[in-house]
Amino acid sequence: NMIVWSLLFLVTIHGVRSEIKLDQSSSEVKRPGETVKISCVTSGYTMTDYSIAWVRQKPGKALECMGWINTYTGSPSYASSFQSRFSFTQDVSSSTQYLEIRTLTTEDSAVYFCARDTVTEDSGAAVQKPPR
Repeated sequence: NMIVWSLLFLVTIHGVRSEIKLDQSSSEVKRPGETVKISCVTSGYTMTDYSIAWVRQKPGKALECMGWINTYTGSPSYASSFQSRFSFTQDVSSSTQYLEIRTLTTEDSAVYFCARDTVTEDSGAAVQKPPR
């Protein structure tokens, strides 16, 4: 009985994970022509293990994937509509992702989301992580 309990205890402790969080900066009001930089602070996991996507939702419209950043290399990829005025950057030391939008227009009014991928790279093969 003691051996079984010890094994179960170790498995339970090993299975404990910190809460995964992506905390975004507050809403901002900007004038046309200005620049905005939105932050997304990640915690509860190693940021460079998972890509981060940026998603936009205009009022009454569907979600749009703007693109993503490979957090391991820092290399961004942009959807075709978001290649000119939009930048995805990161600060690994503070586990923070950034979305910058330059030369704002009224068409940029929307809710912007950062989202963590559920796939990580493991020895060159994509591995799907089960939900927790």
